[in-house]
Amino acid sequence: MTTTALTRPLVTSLIEDAVTAPSMHNAQPWKFVARTGAGVIELHGDPLRAMPVEDPDHRALRLGCGAALFGLRVGAAHRGLRASLRLLPDPEDRWHFADVELHGPDDVDRGLAALHAALSRRHTSRFPFTEERIPSEVIDGLRASALLEGCRLVVPGDWHTDAVLEIVHDAERFEAADAAVRAEIAAWTRTGASGEGSGTEGIPSYAFGPRQYDVTSPVRDFDSPRQVPGRASAAFERRPQIALLGTVEDGPREWLQAGQALHRVLLQATLDGLSTSLMSQPLEWSELRSVISDPASTTAFVHMVLRLGYGPQGRATPRRPVSEVLTFG
Repeated sequence: MTTTALTRPLVTSLIEDAVTAPSMHNAQPWKFVARTGAGVIELHGDPLRAMPVEDPDHRALRLGCGAALFGLRVGAAHRGLRASLRLLPDPEDRWHFADVELHGPDDVDRGLAALHAALSRRHTSRFPFTEERIPSEVIDGLRASALLEGCRLVVPGDWHTDAVLEIVHDAERFEAADAAVRAEIAAWTRTGASGEGSGTEGIPSYAFGPRQYDVTSPVRDFDSPRQVPGRASAAFERRPQIALLGTVEDGPREWLQAGQALHRVLLQATLDGLSTSLMSQPLEWSELRSVISDPASTTAFVHMVLRLGYGPQGRATPRRPVSEVLTFG
């Protein structure tokens, strides 16, 4: 097995791919350290980008970091390399999430390499989707993508879909009644008002999408205080097509695995011509997360609600420059 030297241009290009990953409120809670002498790229979580109110156990933070780790793996495969992972390598450092070594050019995962074209195209769409149903073979492919990362993608039936949508509405009501949650969300939204955070992070107003005439689709409204003037309203799909990504066990390792599975599913969906959006709102309340899974399913712990369908192309949210998230040691 040939170990690949970590040159600065190579590592920088890999991290450029990694940071295209989705994360809660686009907080981008990752840091990378390239140990060139040891031939290891370390992935660390950034506690300064944690959300103590909505994500007190840092589950969503780890999902985002797992997604970034998967983007790095895709970037490596695209360059004819294989990324070898060690999750949670240091029991004494809970923010040290993974070590990555690069090998090649033998034994490259062509399935990963094929996803590279979707990295720059994937984005969250909060716009209406059509009522066109997704073919079963496409759904089966997305399920297979999740399984490749040790997770399950469950497509709920009619009764379960209705239950999930009702839980989403419950989460909206909980959020509206909690000033601390609303303040945390406001800290990560960008409406153009003075005093907001950097324009390379958070959710910009162009990504809010239109308001819903009837709240039929699980799309979070990041402009609930109605601060964006002239924002349009639209009718969304009456029967949204959703999927639940989950695992059998629930802990830091599974959260990192789920983040990788999430990104793999989203990239495959992008290649399949689907639009996607993510809904973590009902999973941010322990009393709702515990009831969102299908009791007949072995997927006991849900980590993300995905909305899938056919809709307009939009703009990706901004990303911090690699120089802010990568150091060489």
